[in-house]
Amino acid sequence: MSTRDKAAATDPGWDIRPATGTDWPAIWAILEPVIRAGETFTWDRDTTEHQARERWFKQPPGQTFVAVGRGKHHGVVLGTGELHANQGGGGSHVANAGYMVHPAHGGKGLARALCAYSLDAARAAGFRAMQFNAVVESNVRAVSAWQSMGFEVLATIPDAFLHPRLGYVGLHLMYRRL
Repeated sequence: MSTRDKAAATDPGWDIRPATGTDWPAIWAILEPVIRAGETFTWDRDTTEHQARERWFKQPPGQTFVAVGRGKHHGVVLGTGELHANQGGGGSHVANAGYMVHPAHGGKGLARALCAYSLDAARAAGFRAMQFNAVVESNVRAVSAWQSMGFEVLATIPDAFLHPRLGYVGLHLMYRRL
């Protein structure tokens, strides 16, 4: 393996950091097409930019974060994620998270990197576990990625998601301890 190949294997080409307000236009450019497509997130397809910003930006102990490119994509927001308490009160020790990657940067391990970042951030914030409430069953890449990160499918709610092309499909409840 050449020196360049070794460097590429160990340097993913991005850094992940907490998001700032100035990242919003780039985050929205990632979120909007995913929301409008309605295939992987349970958000209303007509969610406004204002509603999305209010929903995506989290307060501590949650956080919103971005993956920012290096090299030829220097400074470009390639993907984003958010984490927060899944429930309040007695359930507030379990985190929940969501991730979106710009389609031009999919398939490079970025979603897994965002997930790993959120697991570390959730652990550091004192969460004891992470739960995904609604992983669309037909989103096989995401299901496989989360399973590779140690999540288990605890249950599948049949026909809980109306996919715009496939009709009714199941939603997985996925979980892992931190």
